Parts: sequence; C-alpha cells; structure tokens
Amino acid sequence: MDDATRAALATDLTVDITTNGRRTGQPRRLEIWLLCVDDRFFITGTPGPRAWLANLRADPTITVHLKQHVHADLPARAEVVDDEATRRLVLSDPAASWYRGQAPLEKLLAESPMVELFFDGMPASSSADA
Repeated sequence: MDDATRAALATDLTVDITTNGRRTGQPRRLEIWLLCVDDRFFITGTPGPRAWLANLRADPTITVHLKQHVHADLPARAEVVDDEATRRLVLSDPAASWYRGQAPLEKLLAESPMVELFFDGMPASSSADA
C-alpha cells in the first residue's frame, strides 16, 4: 500500500464500504465513517442494530472505498470488537467525539456496533495482536 493511500485511510473520515448481504450474498454499499485510532482502523456507530454489522458477522470480507484525497478500493477483513479496553480507546478518542454527543459514553461502550479493519497487504498493528 502506498503512502498516499495510508495517509488517506488515516485522514479521510467519510468512506463507502461494501459488505456481502448475509441472506442474499449480494454486495451492499453504504457511506460510513472510518476512524483511525493509534494507527488502527475502526468502524463504529451509535447504539442499535446495523445491517452492515450483521453482514460482517456472517462474512468478514469488506471493501473500503476511499473517495476524497485518494480514490481506491481496498479489500480488508473485519473483526467485531468486544474487548472493553479497545472499545473505550476508540470511543474516547477525539475522532469519535461526534458519537459521544449522541449518547453517553457508557451506553456507547455497552451497545455501539464496532469492528476493526485489517487491510490486505498491511501488517496488523502490534496492539491488535496482543
């Protein structure tokens, strides 16, 4: 992955993602925010069920479509984040301030959907391996 793409992943918050429908297997594309926290990449949201999360639980393959500073379609794998320390790290980060304005932090920690993304050709961070 080139430096421009890595920089865009870290700074372009609004991306599109494509998941595979859990029932149909058909691609499902939507616009969403991507958060970079400690050189790791996350998708989260406000509490409530999300089709994208259900799709990723059934099939963790995902494509992230960069569309601002760089235009690229990046294959990745998503892992649901259940670890409280990681959830707190992400939801307490300044990049997640919008979410904290929507619900109290403790509610977000307990109920928000969250996945970490691992991009093809990009080594996993050492903190993700711990």
